[in-house]
Amino acid sequence: MISSIVTLREIPSEERPRERMMQVGASSLSSAELLAILVRTGTYSESALGLAQRILSESGGLRGLVETSREELTRIKGIGDAKALQIMAGIELGRRISRTRMDETTTVRSPFDVFDLLKDELRYLQKEHFVCLFLNTKNHIIGRETLSIGTLNASIVHPREVFRAAIQRSSASIVCVHNHPSGDPTPSPQDIELTLRLIEAGEIIGIDVLDHVVIGDDRYVSLKEQGHM
Repeated sequence: MISSIVTLREIPSEERPRERMMQVGASSLSSAELLAILVRTGTYSESALGLAQRILSESGGLRGLVETSREELTRIKGIGDAKALQIMAGIELGRRISRTRMDETTTVRSPFDVFDLLKDELRYLQKEHFVCLFLNTKNHIIGRETLSIGTLNASIVHPREVFRAAIQRSSASIVCVHNHPSGDPTPSPQDIELTLRLIEAGEIIGIDVLDHVVIGDDRYVSLKEQGHM
């Protein structure tokens, strides 16, 4: 009986992920090919590329893979601790690279600036993350913090948590940001209600809430632009 299993060695060299990356560059590779380079080897019965495709399928694509834990990864056939940690390290490096942009003096001039800064970090998350950007008097970002991680479709944060963090950083103002895992950034009634509570608390404390930006899948909504603040 002839086996129908195709290993990476049997794939033409020009179709192997590492060879393709050398020839055409990383940006031309599919997500599965990039992941195959991270996991390096497949199993006895499938190539690294086949394993990578299955990882993406079983974890729900890139959006799901971002928040998949080590325990969940190792439940996938062919993934042990070593491969799981390699994948997680790659994801964390990507997160840190996106955050290094804030090491320089970053000024918030518009809601798009906020979206452009955080879209890659927030758009693939499967739970709502409530993030605050802390600004000085020149609207330079002097810090940021994830203050709440909610359920699939709800992020719960209390004004005292927001302004405690803002006071600790001597912030002149803040911008609130959170993601909608559904991909639709339309603010919910709860989003609007929370924003109004934050504005009220900020007026008492003396810290302005400049905007509340909701990030979806490659698009955003500014509550300020929509007239809710």
